[in-house]
Amino acid sequence: MDKEIQMNSTGMSEACGGIDVSKDRLDVGIWPSKEKFSDSNDRKGRERLAQRLSTMKLRLVVLESTGGLEVPMALELQEHNVPYRVVNPRQVRDFAKATGKLAKTDRIDSVMAGHFAAALGIEPKALPDAARRELKDLVMRRAQLIETKIAEQNRLRSDTVKTVRNSLAKSIAWLDREIAALEGTIDRTIKGNPEFSALSEAVQSVPGVGAQTARMLTAALPELGALNRKQIAALAGIAPLNRDSGKHQGKRFCWGGRAEVRCALYMATLVGVQHNPVLKAMYDRLRAKGKLAKVALMACMRKLLTILNAMVRDGTAWRQTSPAAAA
Repeated sequence: MDKEIQMNSTGMSEACGGIDVSKDRLDVGIWPSKEKFSDSNDRKGRERLAQRLSTMKLRLVVLESTGGLEVPMALELQEHNVPYRVVNPRQVRDFAKATGKLAKTDRIDSVMAGHFAAALGIEPKALPDAARRELKDLVMRRAQLIETKIAEQNRLRSDTVKTVRNSLAKSIAWLDREIAALEGTIDRTIKGNPEFSALSEAVQSVPGVGAQTARMLTAALPELGALNRKQIAALAGIAPLNRDSGKHQGKRFCWGGRAEVRCALYMATLVGVQHNPVLKAMYDRLRAKGKLAKVALMACMRKLLTILNAMVRDGTAWRQTSPAAAA
């Protein structure tokens, strides 16, 4: 057993934990002691782990995002007042490679997640509340159905036998009904929540921002209005990143962040550069300077998000938003 973990002035240890979540099992690793233990991924197993971790007084417990499997364990940690954060598994894996740990097992990953949290000083961050998680699930389900509908429509356009065409037509009709039903549920959910309703109405006051973009921003970007313009752009994955080294001066690229938010902003910007006077002027100015269309559009996306962020921060609508407020 390694030496005893040092405690800080608040009574919390400097140690961090990591949980590797799979469908049937939860593997826990502690850094720097490298202690490992596991339990079943069911209600009783999660409760036992959360209780044990709460007695260890860890600074932070990290869970990798695994398509929603991590949510029940995160909520159990929250119930037991254990500080936690859900992180992108790519970040932990890149950190492991940087430290020379190429082997990959659930137990190694759990210890490495704790090491990652300790080395980078990751801070706790709770999951969104139940109402927002429910809204996001509804909005993402609608997006999934839309994607399926587009695929079915593409298949219908190809030459195929009558029986298959009839099957595709029935599938598309069913998807239309499901999408309409989901949209009704989403709208009722937003209208029934004063915070969601106010946010949705505010962002839709901006020319170019329609109901679908408002739904996605309300569901998937709860940080809107709480961060500065650079932070919110990075979160949405539309902040330009440098790729310069030595004499090579590379192009700026946008990547990472929340893809669903970025897609919603892109569609809103396509409309905005036609009908929003601020975005249209910016787009035309950039194009006149010789900027590529996609570069100009990305800049307008950042401008749109900056405006929306300032509006939500200041509690204003489009007609009340001044250039200074959107800076």
